[in-house]
Amino acid sequence: MSEIVTFVLLLCILIAVLWLVGKMLSLARLQSMLPDVLARALEEKHLMMLRDLHDGLNKQSDRQAEHARADQELIQTSFRNATQHLSGSVETLVKTMDTRLEQISGKVAERLDEGFKKTNETFTNVMTRLATIDEAQKKIDGLTTNVVSLQHLLGDKRSRGAFGEVQLEGLVRNILPPDAYSFQEKLSNGNRVDCLLILPPPTGKVPVDAKFPLENYHRMLDQTLAESDKLAARKQFKLDIKKHIEDISQKYLIRNETSDGAVMFVPAEAVFAEIHAYHSDLVEYAMHQHVWIVSPTTLMAVLNTARAVMKDVQMREQVHIIQSELGKLSVDFKRFDERMKKLSEHIRQANKDVDDVQISSRNISEQFAKIEAVEMQELPEPSEIPNKP
Repeated sequence: MSEIVTFVLLLCILIAVLWLVGKMLSLARLQSMLPDVLARALEEKHLMMLRDLHDGLNKQSDRQAEHARADQELIQTSFRNATQHLSGSVETLVKTMDTRLEQISGKVAERLDEGFKKTNETFTNVMTRLATIDEAQKKIDGLTTNVVSLQHLLGDKRSRGAFGEVQLEGLVRNILPPDAYSFQEKLSNGNRVDCLLILPPPTGKVPVDAKFPLENYHRMLDQTLAESDKLAARKQFKLDIKKHIEDISQKYLIRNETSDGAVMFVPAEAVFAEIHAYHSDLVEYAMHQHVWIVSPTTLMAVLNTARAVMKDVQMREQVHIIQSELGKLSVDFKRFDERMKKLSEHIRQANKDVDDVQISSRNISEQFAKIEAVEMQELPEPSEIPNKP
């Protein structure tokens, strides 16, 4: 496509160039032929005037020779003046034509330059657009290849199952904590489930299956098939979904090991919408079999709800721990109150003892003061003491 557009542009440019060159050649040919045409016209005019003069002379041959010579000189003088005037006019006309031709040639050259410039810009823009179109075509081809690869991926049962498992694993890992799930868990009956959600009681372990039947879904949407084939594919699609629900219920629901219900994960929103919009009986049958049909969007809601429930359970467990610790703290506070009372009693008794000690100290101080205030009497000398018989 780009080569055809380029060829057409080059052809248009070549035609425009040839037309402009033809115009320039026509102007140059006219300029070169103009002096010859004027000289030929001047010669014919001269011959006509000589022929008229000869005829006039033949008619006036009977006139006098002197008068004839005078007339002939007058005629020759007039003829010379006319010839000079005509020559000047021709030269002026030639100069004017040369000037006009030069102006026309300049304008033509200017127009050619502008035309070539615009043509070059247009050609450059076209080439740029063609390059952009080629790049977009490459991206479209790559996208087509990716879409075909995705169709091949979803067309094969194993590849489709792996695709669903990868999508399921990404959703679960992004929402739930690591201890709340397990992938490819083997159950007691020997079956291996794609994902096992480990939720608090009474829910328990919830099995999740990521495989889904899609062959007949593609067939019932194939526009190349007849209406009867589409109708048959729709019926078979419904049977496939029903059988898949039964398989999940029989394989993954085990009494006293898993929860009462399992999850059928449909990684395609279109299939999920098809089931809920046109096959409500399948949804009711799945609920009867304790199987919940979810899409990536609804599975996110389920996982967020499960996370909220787990968080609420953890908070309740923490509340019990807080209540237990508060009970222990109450016992310790009672013991602290009793010891505080005893300490207060000891402090009160010590305060009373301190008061008693202060009273004793004041009494002793008063006794010392009295002792210091007593005046000692002078004792007599030994010689003055009388001798008794």
